[in-house]
Amino acid sequence: MADITNQSLNEIIENVKTKKVSSTELTKAYVKNIESAKKLNAFVTTTFDQALDKAKQFDNKPNFDQLLPGIPLAVKDLFCTENTKTTAGSNILNNFIPSYESTVTKNLWDHGSFLLGKLNCDEFAMGSSNETSYYGNVINPVGDQLVPGGSSGGSSSALAADLTPATIGTDTGGSIRQPASFTGTVGLKPTYGLCSRWGIVAFASSLDQAGPMTKTIKDCAIMLEAMSGFDEKDSTSINKKKEQYSKNLKDNIKGLKIGIPKEYRVDNMPKEVDELWEKGKKILKDLGAQLIDISLPHTKYALPTYYIVAPAEASSNLARYDGVRYGYRSKQGKDLIEMYEKTRSEGFGDEVKRRILIGTYVLSSGYYDAYYLKAQKVRQLIKKDFDDSFKKIDAILTPSTPSSAFKIGEKTNDPVSMYLNDIFTVPVNLAGLPALSMPAGVDKQGHPLGLQLIGKALDEQKILNIGYAFEKNCGFKNEIKKWWS
Repeated sequence: MADITNQSLNEIIENVKTKKVSSTELTKAYVKNIESAKKLNAFVTTTFDQALDKAKQFDNKPNFDQLLPGIPLAVKDLFCTENTKTTAGSNILNNFIPSYESTVTKNLWDHGSFLLGKLNCDEFAMGSSNETSYYGNVINPVGDQLVPGGSSGGSSSALAADLTPATIGTDTGGSIRQPASFTGTVGLKPTYGLCSRWGIVAFASSLDQAGPMTKTIKDCAIMLEAMSGFDEKDSTSINKKKEQYSKNLKDNIKGLKIGIPKEYRVDNMPKEVDELWEKGKKILKDLGAQLIDISLPHTKYALPTYYIVAPAEASSNLARYDGVRYGYRSKQGKDLIEMYEKTRSEGFGDEVKRRILIGTYVLSSGYYDAYYLKAQKVRQLIKKDFDDSFKKIDAILTPSTPSSAFKIGEKTNDPVSMYLNDIFTVPVNLAGLPALSMPAGVDKQGHPLGLQLIGKALDEQKILNIGYAFEKNCGFKNEIKKWWS
């Protein structure tokens, strides 16, 4: 059989079920790919022996009724995995081995999958390029000088390079959708609360959400079905009936109303991104959807709001890393206070320290009302904009990112420029809505560009259906040459 790792997750599952390939053969093929792709720096930890044992166990006693029968998966190193190192891309967690499993990864294992390894990410998910990881930059398979996006850069890189058939990331302000756009893959940020946050290393608790990253929309529906579900251990988890996203996938979108927000046509947006947006609109219109111009007036305040709320929550969440309970501890310091200071100074990277300082500042006495409280009020206005629009439309179409993947080092010394990469993704997180990034075309250099579909809360099925119809008519094919092996 041709290289099975080139295939979609759905195709691989069918090949396993029809016994064209065994779980062991499949796992060995991915191990081989991973070992030849070290230049990409996508993995922090590998669990090959464990994966091969699980594959053999499956082959000896297969269960083809499972959603992910005998499928090896690599996951972002933000998900706690029992007895396997979990670092969150940080030195401060370099020696942390959890004694428990995150709910999302447990859900995947319960559906027949098992762990291939842990994927590199921006430290504590704070970054838009995967250049803030303690374990070094991840490289985009599209080109050896390009970032893969962040913070789920290891996930997008591994997926695009055929090192895992699908994967999961986390999205706090665009950390699934932006890397998906940069690598020509599919990324879904689900409704806040649809996937459990329990066992995920926290960045900003009111914004963090786990989601799937895949090669196709069908694969995305399969993964979402496997990883979602109510979790009583997570107080923000939504208790609703389990959906069968993959079985209910339809490509008929006639009569659906698609909103086009005028505020997303930003100043200095590259012509190619604008043209891609126009192409997307035409495809949906030709498929029978109705395009409606809408306004989301508070969009312009989304980035500053996010960069107050997210660092404030990060400052609070990261206070637990003190060198006492777990994780890295500095050998310097003549007393407890100095040990705390040295531990945090040595254990955290520059970007994390920057966000902790911002967060501590906006929460401090005298500034709380001026910044944090005001940001929370604006957040409600942003959500209201979406709520009002969804009274007359079914979904919203926007670009995923303001550009294609940029060069490594290009924006490292300009945090504001880096933060602007999230301009199209951040509003969705503030509003807690689902959003799907789907590959739609390339720029003049041949680098992938994505379009984003935003849906109503808990309306994942509808945006997956629209994406499924779009995918069939878009004509995008991710042509990546394996220059790294």
